[in-house]
Amino acid sequence: MNFEPYPFEKLNDLLENIVPNPKYVPSVLTIGEPQFETPAFIQNTLCDNVHLLKKYPKTSGEANLREAQRAFVKKRFDVELKDAEIIPTFGTREVLFNFPQFLLFDKENPIMAFTNPFYQIYEGAAIASKAKMLLINMDESNNFKPTIDEKELSKCDLVIINFPNNPTSSVLTIQELAEWVKLSLKHNFVLMNDECYSEIYTNEKVPSLLEASKYAGNFNFKNILVINSISKRSSAPGLRSGFIAGDEIILKEYMKYRTYVGCASPLPLQSAAAIAWREEIHVESARKIYRKNFSIAKEILGTKIPEATFYLWLKVDNPLEFTKKLYQEYNVKVLPGEYLAREDANGENPGKNFVRIALVESEEKTRSALIRIKECLA
Repeated sequence: MNFEPYPFEKLNDLLENIVPNPKYVPSVLTIGEPQFETPAFIQNTLCDNVHLLKKYPKTSGEANLREAQRAFVKKRFDVELKDAEIIPTFGTREVLFNFPQFLLFDKENPIMAFTNPFYQIYEGAAIASKAKMLLINMDESNNFKPTIDEKELSKCDLVIINFPNNPTSSVLTIQELAEWVKLSLKHNFVLMNDECYSEIYTNEKVPSLLEASKYAGNFNFKNILVINSISKRSSAPGLRSGFIAGDEIILKEYMKYRTYVGCASPLPLQSAAAIAWREEIHVESARKIYRKNFSIAKEILGTKIPEATFYLWLKVDNPLEFTKKLYQEYNVKVLPGEYLAREDANGENPGKNFVRIALVESEEKTRSALIRIKECLA
């Protein structure tokens, strides 16, 4: 298998021989990892359940975690899931990598489409599945929303979209998502939405593809799947708690596959995750931090406040040179957008004029870093 280097490896190579200005405290705004303590009640629950390490966890997840995740979906999206319509997972990265391999294994000349820019696991899964890749470009011309090419999509076996979107921060309405649901039914492809940023919204709640499926009249979620994670929501990426939900016919077979993968979450982690999925106060506290960080960015850089995520998709001249200069002169790391996208059939990379900035630090650290970014842009 010929995998592309990960974006952070490319960044390390780009900055390898650069000595950053020691005048400034280092600021790393490259990775989507909240830089805040996991709430104490989650940590305490983990500690209180370490005695469960003596037991093997079920691949299907413990009942208390499954119930907590179903309760989250019901409370947040007003979608009542049957137990067979959800599977707890060890985060979502493993699902994004192994689900396409499961789904596409018996397909002859499989085709997998995904939004571009993208989370690189999508591409890795396509390579591992020996699937032809169809890139759905998102750029300024379509307001960073995926343009529907029905002729191309009709050939697909699996389509992965990602809204709220990493890295562009774009959001689709329930009506827009419903159009994708209708296409998946019309052309019989599996549609998955990566919803890992669904809880990091600025003001208005953002819809789930599950809601859109109901809106489109697809009440049994045929061909429809979503994944979600606790990592961003609860500042707890180390818990590795996620789920895949939707079409129970697909999930029944995928569950069999998972028994061979060996990706069951340890019981203490499941106990801590279950209580985190049920509690909302800490999530709103995190959203307030990200709202404030976006307000600071608007004040300093004049950027628009996105509807969701904690990313700025900032347009700059010559992003690679800008990234090097910012690191060398101001000790701030950002991620060039072209590392998060690929060239399309016309040789265009939709990320080439941008850098991604993850506003995952405290207000004080965020302000300091953004002031330096502004100076570098001048």
